[in-house]
This record gives sequence, structure tokens and C-alpha cells, in this order.
Amino acid sequence: MSVSDLRREAGLWAFERALRRRGFARVAGADEAGRGAHAGPLAAAAVILPEGKRGRVPGLADSKLLTHAAREACYAEIVDRAVAWSVVVVSCDEIDAVGLHRCNVLALRRALWALEPRPDYVLTDGFPVAGLGVPGLAMWKGDSVAACIAAASVIAKVTRDRIMIEMDADFPEYGFAQHKGYATPEHKAALRAHGRCRQHRHSFNTALGENDLVDAVGEPL
Repeated sequence: MSVSDLRREAGLWAFERALRRRGFARVAGADEAGRGAHAGPLAAAAVILPEGKRGRVPGLADSKLLTHAAREACYAEIVDRAVAWSVVVVSCDEIDAVGLHRCNVLALRRALWALEPRPDYVLTDGFPVAGLGVPGLAMWKGDSVAACIAAASVIAKVTRDRIMIEMDADFPEYGFAQHKGYATPEHKAALRAHGRCRQHRHSFNTALGENDLVDAVGEPL
């Protein structure tokens, strides 16, 4: 089945409906949060939503488009309604050791393998994930067009945001609770003032810029 075939039906739940009509009863979506962050972990989640009205999670959308309160409400609904869901967290040390893209794909695969019951078809946001033993489709901006991917994006982001808020208590000088480890002006200012902590990814040095990454005495990191 092609993407154009699926897009003939409108709505966030159209992809799952179309796939179920073709015999794929359990459609899983997978997505990650934290790929573009410069500190903290990567979180990858997978979700199978039920068929029919129970699978229509109120307020569900791409997690990036939701407020904090709306994401938390969606998270609770997804956990309550899902046929299966899972989340995998990858530390910044593992990201530096293995590489971001490889960690991203491995985490998505681990999250999908953790689902029970197993999916019949897999939809992923952006990246294809091989080695699952079932057919799948990598979708551009999938969290905006497929409900199961949107649900996975919510699970991943809420999980990661909670981790970053807890991390803020250990490293209050960086403001992790506000920017969640992304390269905001406030985060860059904290790096200039305090240098890196152990939750900063070394693999993102150049992404922040040489002038932004300096230690507490002004030497480049």
C-alpha cells in the first residue's frame, strides 16, 4: 500500500482505518523525543491504539503542538486506552558512545519489540525501522498525520520532560525544567557561565557553537 493510497482518507485516524481494512488489525506507531536536544536522554515510544471510539483519544495531536497540560491529559488517556504501549530511554552517555542516529533507530526498535501483543504493521515518524518481522512505513511528519504515531510522540515527550524536570533538581543552574535541554538562549548562557555537566552530550559540541561551549573559567570545551 502506498502513501498516496492512505492519504485518500482524511483525518488523524485514517491510516489505521485503512490498514485495518486490509487485514492489519494491530497498527503500532513509534516516535522519539529529545533527538535535537543538547542535554539529557533520548526517549522512544511505541503505541497500539484500539479500534473504534476507544482509540479516539480526546485532544490527540503531535505532542509539539500541545500545551504541557494537554500533553499530560493525552498521556493519561493513551495509557488508559492503548492496546499496548512502551517507552525506552537512552542516556546521553550511550548517545555519545554509539551515535545519535543509531541510538534513535535502536530505541525505536526496542520500543516496538516491547509491545505485547505484537503489532501487525508499524508506522514510524521519519525513519524506517528494520528487523521487526512485520511490514512498516516511515512517514514524513507522521506525528501530524497518524494517530498511533501522535500517541507515541506524546508518551515519549511526557516521559522525557518528566526526566528533565527531575534532572533540574540536581543541576538547577542550567534551567532544564524550562528548556528541557534544547539550545535556547538561556541554556547557552548557562553553559557559558557554568560549563557542561555530565548530562550534556559531547556529540553536540559543534551544534551549540564554539563560542557557546566554554567552561567556568572561559576556556573552550
